[in-house]
Amino acid sequence: MDRTKKLHIAMFPWLAYGHTMPFLEVSKFLAQKGHRISYISTPKNISRLPKLPPLLSSNITFVEFSLPQVDGLPPGVESTAEVPIENVPYLKNAYDKLQGPLTEFLKNSNVNWLIHDFEPYWLPGVAAPLGINLVLFCLFNATALAFMGPPSALLGEFRKRPEEFTVVPEWIDYPCNVALKHHEIVNHIKCMDDVSDFQRMGQLIQGSQFVTTRACFEFEPDEIKLLIKLYQKPVVPVGLLPPSLPSNEDKRDDKWEATKSWLDSKGEKSVFYIALGSEVSLSEESMRQLAFGIEKSNLPFIWAVRKRPMGEGLIDNIIPPGFEERVSNRGLVLRDWAPQLRILAHSSVGGFLTHCGWSSIIEALKFGRALIVFSGASADQGLNARLLHGRKVGIEIERNEMDGSFTSDLVAKTIRQVLVEPEGEAIRANAWAMKEIFDNEELSNNYLDGFTRFIEEFAPSACHNQI
Repeated sequence: MDRTKKLHIAMFPWLAYGHTMPFLEVSKFLAQKGHRISYISTPKNISRLPKLPPLLSSNITFVEFSLPQVDGLPPGVESTAEVPIENVPYLKNAYDKLQGPLTEFLKNSNVNWLIHDFEPYWLPGVAAPLGINLVLFCLFNATALAFMGPPSALLGEFRKRPEEFTVVPEWIDYPCNVALKHHEIVNHIKCMDDVSDFQRMGQLIQGSQFVTTRACFEFEPDEIKLLIKLYQKPVVPVGLLPPSLPSNEDKRDDKWEATKSWLDSKGEKSVFYIALGSEVSLSEESMRQLAFGIEKSNLPFIWAVRKRPMGEGLIDNIIPPGFEERVSNRGLVLRDWAPQLRILAHSSVGGFLTHCGWSSIIEALKFGRALIVFSGASADQGLNARLLHGRKVGIEIERNEMDGSFTSDLVAKTIRQVLVEPEGEAIRANAWAMKEIFDNEELSNNYLDGFTRFIEEFAPSACHNQI
């Protein structure tokens, strides 16, 4: 294809902020290259996105589809952050009902390419008759995708029982410790609907012209090479998409000013930051153990506590009574919203207790922060936890493999190992060294350039060549 020809590219992310934002970053890069972008989502998800730079606004059009009502999904809910994990299947049902309006849009819009997420398994049947090329854009890293396996495993009878997910799969052809714990796969099964995530992925890998993933060869060379073999089609990594620090005009700067002044009073790399993402809900007992472990560590911390969907309403995670008073001289609790990137960038922060969402990991390693690893609700987070532990950039908090329970003593011990104890020295050094990859703007742009070029020069025969 002639690289000077400008394309019309539609973007269709899943209904989660950790998906809509990276899709927007790729949209902005493609728009900079002169391509026309139609970014398709629901009104609330679009309204949560940051304002576009004026230079790009003429090339990016936001296309809003109202999310259809389905039984079991409260009115007005449009994202995973608004429902407990067991209600995510209803959100998937509603998302699948966007097939009708999306098909109408595609019929009348001269779209050349549709870059989509891992959920809309029905898309190949819509796009093929219209002559639209598909790119499956996976927000997981290559390690998680390699664990999930080829389409034949995703669509077949393989791994029907939870224990089959707790071992390294036979197709992994490099040294690897990455598998799920029993409690993680049980949790993941809770948020599947009639069409499992594995079936969705399998059909979309088969139906796409190529696959892209938020990964780079510098961090996962063996994993990306294996994906090309497993998928039998091009896998073109889009890079890590490290985020930029927000501009000073951010409306919530007041909150950052107070946090910054607190951090300024602390020693270099002495503080650890805690954030469990917008979708992790812990039981009352788990919150107690986590809070007491944080307290027992005797180290300064910032804890971002968000409102989480629990049953029908939204309630705060339960911080044990008296906790905030007891730690007030060395702990800061931020509710609802925290300036995470700015906190991680501050020189007083040395570690991050994370739920292991890939976006949060990228943000932490961009600033070389060592990781206290506590896997969250979705399966890829468990796989990320093993990856980080194996790469020695973090230490995982030990938990009961069957039910995920843990003790405050183990939480405190792991925090101290990662932040201050001599045995964590190598972890701290390895995490700091990761800045070279995770905070490398030139590397990131090279990957985005390569991805853009692949779309611009794509010919159907390219599907049969390995890159």
